[in-house]
Amino acid sequence: MTSTRSSTRRRDRRRLQLPGRVPQHPRRAPRRRRGVIDRPLAGEWGEALLPEYVFLEVTTVLAARRNLDRAVAVGRTLLAAREVRFVPCSDLFLDAFDIFQGQSATDLSFADAAIVAIARKHDVQHIATFDTDFGDVPGLTVVP
Repeated sequence: MTSTRSSTRRRDRRRLQLPGRVPQHPRRAPRRRRGVIDRPLAGEWGEALLPEYVFLEVTTVLAARRNLDRAVAVGRTLLAAREVRFVPCSDLFLDAFDIFQGQSATDLSFADAAIVAIARKHDVQHIATFDTDFGDVPGLTVVP
């Protein structure tokens, strides 16, 4: 699937900027060896790939542990990075990311945003879930 958004994103690739130090719990922080991140991004072992499912996990964890703004910022950085190639696993990924980054009245994870994208594509108005966040999604009714 090629869309205007993905074509534009490829042309505007930026160099991936990683923080020098990632804050972690002191007892869980691994000792960072020089080049652990730099070598793969430099292509030492071939092209760096970012599967959609890894993107989903990264943004979901960041939204839960930090906040939505941080998750969206990291998501945008990953998608714009020229050192990695994004590998879509579904034709609704970009729609799901649009829902995820555009939400204001909801607190959807990226996986939940993908469910909303699927529901909209298939004209589904009712959803069976225990997740209360879906109750605030316009156009969807949670089945009791």
